[in-house]
Amino acid sequence: MENNAILDKLHIAELNPMQHDVSHAMLHTDRDVLVLSPTGSGKTLAYLLPLVQMVDARSNHVQAVVVVPGRELALQSANVLRSMGSGLRTMSLYGGRPTMDEHRQLREVMPQVVFATPGRLNDHLDKGNLSAEDVSYLVLDEFDKCLAMGFRGEMTALLSKLPHVRRRVLLSATEADEIPHFVQMGRTVRVCFLDDDEQVPERVNIYKVDSPAKDKLPTLARLLCKLGEQSSIVFLNFRESVERTDAYLRQLGFTTSAFHGGLDQREREDALYKFSNGSANILVSTDLASRGLDIPDVGNIIHYHLPENEDAYVHRVGRTARWDKQGRAFFILGPAEQVPQYVDGGAEAVAPFALDDAREARPPQPRMSTLYIGKGRKDKISKGDIVGFLCKMGGLQGADIGRIDVKDRYAYAAVSRQKVEQVLRLTRNAKIKGIKTLCELVK
Repeated sequence: MENNAILDKLHIAELNPMQHDVSHAMLHTDRDVLVLSPTGSGKTLAYLLPLVQMVDARSNHVQAVVVVPGRELALQSANVLRSMGSGLRTMSLYGGRPTMDEHRQLREVMPQVVFATPGRLNDHLDKGNLSAEDVSYLVLDEFDKCLAMGFRGEMTALLSKLPHVRRRVLLSATEADEIPHFVQMGRTVRVCFLDDDEQVPERVNIYKVDSPAKDKLPTLARLLCKLGEQSSIVFLNFRESVERTDAYLRQLGFTTSAFHGGLDQREREDALYKFSNGSANILVSTDLASRGLDIPDVGNIIHYHLPENEDAYVHRVGRTARWDKQGRAFFILGPAEQVPQYVDGGAEAVAPFALDDAREARPPQPRMSTLYIGKGRKDKISKGDIVGFLCKMGGLQGADIGRIDVKDRYAYAAVSRQKVEQVLRLTRNAKIKGIKTLCELVK
């Protein structure tokens, strides 16, 4: 499938300069490629566009392995590939679910491209669940994190099990201090779009909000009320703090999603899904959400806890103003806290943000709600079937329906919050394509 057809399908007018250079390097040279470009600049699409032309769609073997540091990035990257409509088969491999289930799915799907975390990929290779014989292309996305101290042993072992790799592509949003020798890069094309003078994009406005008390929760609530319906990510440094903050906001009437490493796989996926489809306008998270998430319309980043270092700060702020959009970032400062010294321009460059008129505001509600529909791909149900079901049986118009995701045995659909009760009432005991199905609200 040609790039122009894929771009039309994704409703993208043209490649940005970084994507163009990556595509040229992968398609028109035989060299390894090192890509350094800011968060939100479209690196996933940059390597996938040429990769779909390099992989043989007629083969039933894995030819390309994309190694990522976490399950969320594995899932999101695989979804990007599917949305391109290239015809290539793909799978995400990651911890938190039985290896046996993934092995069964590998036999059924016969993917040509896999997205995997290092530990889980090692496991499959060791057990012979996945053959390395035809793996010619290796992509290390966020390789700086993949090669961090906790991953180095797994990465060393993994790369030794991929002896037939001919081309390597490494991607990062920060300058690389080194590329370890075990990565075995050959002659390399370096595609660098990092601005040494730009810590965060100029499209992001930075503010500070003073909290009169050490417990900053009341100040956070007032700030969120003033920000209204815009999507916001609230960053905290500890799982327990995420749980406490999320519970506090929900008690006040906010619609939130909590996200941290202590949640199980389904809880994490549900939290991200509700936030990305507009059913929750606030994501309360640890720094787990600061990397590997591609949610395009995050309006605000809120540092409830100060970032632990400059790198954490850059990656947090990188969740907003993605591509060419605008964004804002806020430091909530307690009585003894100051804007960190690593912020460009220091405290003088961070404007105060007043909350005086937000004291009596009510918690804003998101525009959408998420429905669970108890039938999926294995039941021969498509997105078009669900749209028809919601319009014909639920009385909705096209504008009332948002993102739809169809899984094997169920589906999620975002619908207008104002009409969700109507849909639930009208679809009770209704059938979709002649099959009785469950339709309920995801809370």
